[in-house]
Amino acid sequence: MLTLANSVTNAVSANNVHFDDNMLHVALSDGREISVPVDKVDWLSWLAKASPQQRANWSIEPGGFAIYWNDLDDGIEVCHLLSMQPLA
Repeated sequence: MLTLANSVTNAVSANNVHFDDNMLHVALSDGREISVPVDKVDWLSWLAKASPQQRANWSIEPGGFAIYWNDLDDGIEVCHLLSMQPLA
């Protein structure tokens, strides 16, 4: 079943990425920016442990659906960032 949330998630793409200490910031095509504390999210521990040089070596996948860190051989899909539950 296709829902409005799925439609919005599929229509939004990543435009830019930057870090501020352990905070990952992803600029989205619709003007929003998602900020995620990588050291507080278990499934981003690989990114929390990365060096600043490794974090800086990212690329946006064609269509903007994901961000990939070649040095770390891992990435994040925008839909996963958008569907995260608030941290308690």
